[in-house]
Amino acid sequence: MPRQVALELELSRTQGIAPCNPLTAEATMAKMKKLEDLFHDTLKDVYFAEKKILASLPKMAKAAQHAGLKAAFEKHLGETEGQIDRLEQVFAEIDKKPQGKTCDAIVGIAKEGEEIMDKYEDMPAHDAGLLAAAQAVEHYEMTRYGTLRTWAEELGYTKSIKLLQQTLDEERATDAALTKLAKAVINLDAEKDEAA
Repeated sequence: MPRQVALELELSRTQGIAPCNPLTAEATMAKMKKLEDLFHDTLKDVYFAEKKILASLPKMAKAAQHAGLKAAFEKHLGETEGQIDRLEQVFAEIDKKPQGKTCDAIVGIAKEGEEIMDKYEDMPAHDAGLLAAAQAVEHYEMTRYGTLRTWAEELGYTKSIKLLQQTLDEERATDAALTKLAKAVINLDAEKDEAA
């Protein structure tokens, strides 16, 4: 503990004199979290999310009834591998080891996708539900990558800005392709009396 803080705490305890620094001793001793810490924590969050998505996409592709949706999931599987590689490059730029931390949001979205696969198996609305779950993932990823890219700009992580923007562009393109597929075929099939 810095000498000044120790002296102020002693004066506060023995003579009732309030410390000059309004922070408690615990807060003073704890590392103050800054934007670079938040960037790193969020990076770990999205790294976990991408790994979880990488594990989920083959199951979703297998479960998809429509060939176009199956192909979209398979295409995004390859993109996700590239996104993980780019995240590892971002970790390298900030001199941190690539590691994930449990992302409750993506765990919940993945669980919803699994429930749809079970509850709507062999039903007309199955693929519409799968596609909706995939878009929930895309929307989550777009918010995370947009935020990380903006923070990378603030922090001067020039290589990371480009890497994160590239992934954000891919996520937006995937979302747009899924929307087009939903409107053209998948949602129409979901209204039929039997599965595609």
